[in-house]
Amino acid sequence: MLERYLKQRLEEKPMLLMTHIVVGYPSFEASMDLVREMVTAGVDLMELQIPFSEPIADGPVILRANQKALHKGATVERCLEFAAEAASRFHIPFLIMTYYNILFKYGVEHFVSRMGESGLKGAIVPDLPPEEGNKYLDAMKAHALCPILIYSPTTSFERMQYLNGFGEGFIYCVARKGVTGAQTAFSEGLDDYLKRCRIASKLPLAVGFGVSCKSDVDYLSGKADIAVIGTQTLRIMEKAGVAAVGKFISELRP
Repeated sequence: MLERYLKQRLEEKPMLLMTHIVVGYPSFEASMDLVREMVTAGVDLMELQIPFSEPIADGPVILRANQKALHKGATVERCLEFAAEAASRFHIPFLIMTYYNILFKYGVEHFVSRMGESGLKGAIVPDLPPEEGNKYLDAMKAHALCPILIYSPTTSFERMQYLNGFGEGFIYCVARKGVTGAQTAFSEGLDDYLKRCRIASKLPLAVGFGVSCKSDVDYLSGKADIAVIGTQTLRIMEKAGVAAVGKFISELRP
């Protein structure tokens, strides 16, 4: 189980790292090189984003990566093959991140079945609320996969408790309103929000949207369990190459 793995890792270190890549950007070969660099640098788990034409939760850096991957011919099938290869080659848990239209067009049961067969551990589908996700949630349960639910600063405590009833593995706590990549204020307001998240769920808490440096990770230590690094790794790769990402990740530990 993903939750058990995370809690075991948390007995060894105060804060886990989860990274994010857009599969097929800048190429499938470079994507696998990026996975290898990140795993070697010590990330604890990773989300693999299947490119989509309208990634509504993502800011301009990840949006551009989605568009370029699609322009170069990335398909859902090729991305699932990539995910299966990554899961077989590296020892950390991998999750799919994408939008519900991808699952709907592919076939929800077929998509989830492929994830299970590929050794993946779960999925993050940010635009699918549980009220509309019965088919997805049932399929995930049938294949022993974790649906990762999302909290935001505007989520009421009652809603957090409701969402927790459907989530497994961990809860993804969006650090602020808006899309990925913008600056987040790591302040008392975030503290209060994470305290509400902690009361609402006993699952490990992952914090993403704006985590971009060691001081951010240090700030989250003791308040959350997993720091999610996405946009910043893309920026570094685009500026300095894949190898520079590994160095960046290795320097993030508290």
